[in-house]
Amino acid sequence: MTRVHDMGGRFGDGPVAPEPQGIAQPGADWHSRALAVSLACGTLGQWNIDMSRHARECLSPKDYARFSYYEKWMAGLADTLVKTGVLTAQDLQDLAKSDSAPHPLADRMLAQDKVVESMTRGGPADRPSNVAAKFTIGQAVCTVHPAGNRLVDGGHTRLPAYAQGAKGRVLRLHGAHVLPDSNAHGLGEAPEPLYAVAFAASELWTSPEHPRDEVILDLWQSYLAPA
Repeated sequence: MTRVHDMGGRFGDGPVAPEPQGIAQPGADWHSRALAVSLACGTLGQWNIDMSRHARECLSPKDYARFSYYEKWMAGLADTLVKTGVLTAQDLQDLAKSDSAPHPLADRMLAQDKVVESMTRGGPADRPSNVAAKFTIGQAVCTVHPAGNRLVDGGHTRLPAYAQGAKGRVLRLHGAHVLPDSNAHGLGEAPEPLYAVAFAASELWTSPEHPRDEVILDLWQSYLAPA
């Protein structure tokens, strides 16, 4: 199922207007706090990155269209906190109130002296896997059509709709990585080979501005078939 977030190559949205680099934008002070809160909540261990991405994708189309980047993050985080039982909707409304009882996850709080260590460690998604690589460097492949999660109807996937059914060539094998389509729904990490695949712009769009350009996507093996 294509959601409002799957915007690549869609007509009618107007040109992309990049913000100037190195210049503080209005609201940038709370952007850093939004990022910090998101990362700190992630260390509680109640969800994974694919679940958090799916939560943002599941925002209502009206909200997704009007929210800024970090407003989407905050809305997705609030929904995830409630869905996983870390907080209730009432808790989020009463954050200014003090509660003498410690939260059950209080011992997992990201302490200030652990921030650098946590950020440096990151969240690697490469894993050992028993799934053998089917494709080789330079091999022609095509993406499945239609694009979509084959495990959960309407679920999370990293195959964009604009690339469904497109023909490309394998540039690189990244090794085996956690499959988002499974991991986002609590079905296990299910690691499988991940490839960098190059697509000609003319393969993805009818009238590309620069036909000789290429788009390179990182795609899991289950998204691909021999061309």
